Amino acid sequence: MVEPFSTEIEPETAVIVGVMLPNQTELQVREYLDELAFLAETAGIVVQKHFLQKLPQAISKTFIGSGKIEEINLYLKDNDVDMVIFDDELAPTQLRNLEKELNHPIVDRTKLILDIFSQRAQTAYAKTQVEMARLQYMLPRLTRMWTHLDRQHGGGTTSRGMGESQIEVDRRIIQSRIAFLKDELAKIDRQMVTQRKNRQSLIRVALVGYTNVGKSTLMNLISKSEVLAENKLFATLDTTVRKVVIDNLPFLLSDTVGFIRKLPTTLVESFKSTLDEVREADLLLHVVDVSHKNFQEQIQVVSQTIADIGAGDKPVILVFNKIDAFTYTEKDEDDLSPKTLENYSLEELKNMYFAQKEPCIFISAKNKENIDEFRRTIYERVKEMHAIRYPYNNFLY
Repeated sequence: MVEPFSTEIEPETAVIVGVMLPNQTELQVREYLDELAFLAETAGIVVQKHFLQKLPQAISKTFIGSGKIEEINLYLKDNDVDMVIFDDELAPTQLRNLEKELNHPIVDRTKLILDIFSQRAQTAYAKTQVEMARLQYMLPRLTRMWTHLDRQHGGGTTSRGMGESQIEVDRRIIQSRIAFLKDELAKIDRQMVTQRKNRQSLIRVALVGYTNVGKSTLMNLISKSEVLAENKLFATLDTTVRKVVIDNLPFLLSDTVGFIRKLPTTLVESFKSTLDEVREADLLLHVVDVSHKNFQEQIQVVSQTIADIGAGDKPVILVFNKIDAFTYTEKDEDDLSPKTLENYSLEELKNMYFAQKEPCIFISAKNKENIDEFRRTIYERVKEMHAIRYPYNNFLY
């Protein structure tokens, strides 16, 4: 019996590579590589192996040392691998040199994130933003595409080969396209500014946080909307705004794109209008995955990004989500070493953060745990803001 022909496409495979610098611990960098593997999985890539090298600083020509290159090469020769992914943005010369050394396509962290954004963009606006970011990334890396044509014609040092001419043509095309996309985004930005002005009669609350912390799940729960919520990084790129009413008090709730460590600068720039929802919000709900081993660093990444886009002065409520998935390792009584984050119980974490100036709440959006308290916390804060902005309209509550 003849087997039926299968049209199912095999997923691409990769190995991932990271560098541990003097100011980093191995545990920390291993977690970074786990995050990179999750990014690859989100892009539909199967990660076969992790490689890590300890260096005083990245190697200027190849990012990693010759010994690690040889180790990776041995693995690539014995295994069917499609690409090598690095957990940093690589310079054009590093990309070119690594592709020669490893004889495989090289993808850096920025390119991987851009590819995911391309897959996830749904609206024309998001697609335009991502295309511009991709072109800005490509522009300084065009030489990699035309090395086979470089200086094929002419022998003098002043003569130009076909490859160089082609690079110049491509560069002009890309620069022209970027200019066009900037104009398109400027038009949409003006429209969105007008839309936001029309919404100024209501207090505006924005959900912010690291990617995959449960913002969209929380958005669906509070606003009764149907925003895509998946256990993947960057499940949603477009800002969703919904009118929410709690005890007759209306306000606007927006779900914004998730932040991540080493978020490409080109993406931050191209998503300016989306991030304006954060800049112009009256209150930020900073959602944190408390079950993540490195949630404190994620808090710092998000807080720094918020500060970088000019919204660091906004009032913030820390929302510690996923308490249903929280676990910790209890220390032995005879262990006299200092406690680490993984040794704190949930109650100890609550006491630690409740003692800080920034208000916080611990919830499980998935299991709807402490959601009534969460609603009450938002209500009280929005009511205070509403009373200050509209002192003669307090009959609402």
